[in-house]
Amino acid sequence: MRGLLLALSATLASAASIAREALPVGAAITPGIEPRGKPNHHHKDKWGCNKPEYRHKVTIRASANDTDDVSSDFLWAFKKANHGGTVYLEEGSTYVIGKKLDLSFLNDVHLQLDGEIKFTDDIEYWQANHFYYDFQKSITFWVWGGEKIKIYSETGSGVLNGNGQAWYNGFAGREILDSDNTYYRPILFLTDNATQVDVSGITMLNSPCWTNFLIRTNDISFDNINIEATSNNISALPKNTDGWDTLNVKGISVTNSNVNIGDDCFSPKPNTSDIYVKDLWCNGTHGVSMGSIGQYPGVLDYIENAWIENVTMLNAENGARLKSWAGPNVGYGYINNITYDGMYVENTDWPIVLDACYFNIDPAVCAADPSRVNITNILFKNIHGMSSGKEGKDVASLVCSPSAVCENIRLEDIDLKSPTNPDQQGVVLCDGIADGVGVPCVASNSTAA
Repeated sequence: MRGLLLALSATLASAASIAREALPVGAAITPGIEPRGKPNHHHKDKWGCNKPEYRHKVTIRASANDTDDVSSDFLWAFKKANHGGTVYLEEGSTYVIGKKLDLSFLNDVHLQLDGEIKFTDDIEYWQANHFYYDFQKSITFWVWGGEKIKIYSETGSGVLNGNGQAWYNGFAGREILDSDNTYYRPILFLTDNATQVDVSGITMLNSPCWTNFLIRTNDISFDNINIEATSNNISALPKNTDGWDTLNVKGISVTNSNVNIGDDCFSPKPNTSDIYVKDLWCNGTHGVSMGSIGQYPGVLDYIENAWIENVTMLNAENGARLKSWAGPNVGYGYINNITYDGMYVENTDWPIVLDACYFNIDPAVCAADPSRVNITNILFKNIHGMSSGKEGKDVASLVCSPSAVCENIRLEDIDLKSPTNPDQQGVVLCDGIADGVGVPCVASNSTAA
């Protein structure tokens, strides 16, 4: 009885404190359920934090229209929900963000995203006000950082909307890696200095540039994510809208997700390890790529320990791909212990690729200054389906750098054909790989290629 009275007293005190607080117009804070009975941790999640029903809930007003910026309310909500609460954005409502947001202070906080977060398409503002990262001149609307961060939708209706059409129009005819490019486009979701992050059950829509960029982040997972990037202008298609990119990340999981974009479906970049991908559907992409790495002069990059399982790859440029930079002013490093186990490809130009001459480098330049990224212990297993026929009867290209170690690269249970010759196995090209690849292959300059 005494325990119940104490719990009731604490709840009333919390409610009274909330009632005394001046809130933004339309905002509210609702206490969560107080745990009762003997401690048995039934109310705790895997991180030892309270489950949703035991957390206080913070709500804010929705936007009245596409220019009604609620970014200050949004920031206020996260400060109030930090250390044990949930920011709740309700289904059927849109919350417009028109100012850059620093969310690097988070600790034990949830975002229940059942509504829509939509960024303004004020290009002039965002190109002058953003968070900037040197790596490939990346910018973002906001930065998420801290620990024990959970973003989810209970209803499956949650949308993170980058409102990218104006950006697609403005970027038409440009290239992200051109040295003179200054038309920077924001990344939709970016973490920096974060650990223990879960994102699940939401749609990420029309990012202006990369959809997710994870920096200095450990133990992050994405489950049941839908990523879409489409344009209403045939002359200005979405570009560089990668599903996931990483930099200095240890421990990333992507499962049960669908990606319909025009660039890499999944693409860990320098210094990423402990990668797990399972049940990923990709349409119109550049593949599930390791890299690119080795871009910056004198810098050591690596990607290590990746397991990629059960991928469906449709209408793609590449299926399973490794990519490293070559040229006179690039870096060095290694890609090691990567397994692709189970991939179905359809209408894919190169179902399997090892590209040691990235990015759009003239072959003569690659020959003069080959890549210095070692490629070791790579397994392509149970990959089957039909190429697009764009490369004729060739279905795999494994061309290693003569200036790097390239060994223990194996193909097993491969059943890949080309529509140019659907009754026979496609041709595998291989150059510079010690001890072969486990299946018949020919040199890339062979007449059989």
